[in-house]
Amino acid sequence: MPIRERGFTLLELLIVVAIIGIIAAIAIPNMLTAIQKGRQKGTMADMRSIATAWEARAAEAQRYNAAGGFNGADTPVDLGDLQTMLEPTFIKKLPQSDAWGKPYAVFTDVGYGQPENAKKYAIISGGKDQVISSQIFIGPFTSFDCDIILSNGMFAAYPEGIQQQ
Repeated sequence: MPIRERGFTLLELLIVVAIIGIIAAIAIPNMLTAIQKGRQKGTMADMRSIATAWEARAAEAQRYNAAGGFNGADTPVDLGDLQTMLEPTFIKKLPQSDAWGKPYAVFTDVGYGQPENAKKYAIISGGKDQVISSQIFIGPFTSFDCDIILSNGMFAAYPEGIQQQ
């Protein structure tokens, strides 16, 4: 009786490697898109937290200030000043940067320390490219590079639908 050797043939191994390659070619782009979507959603959640704390403080102080812009909120606010205003009474820890690691840009319509009450604010993230555009796009967008803008409690520029890399 002849002894039969066990193992895989070269053809079987090539087929398995080809199948794994096809699965990887499908899965990796979807995974990269999911990572970017997660960063967008995380950034939006942090922006909502900042806005909620800022709104709570404004309800007590009757002003957003004490501290490029959007919709009249064009005076930059230092994140350190905002942190001093909000921590720890209105938010335990103020998020300093978006999910891509870029600090948020924060604006009011009246500068920090001015006697006039600020009535508008804007929180802006530059998105994946981390560049805050000088041309403001309002409404939903489908690019990870677009700016995310939250102004006076509502998102003015936000991701929607299938996003493009």
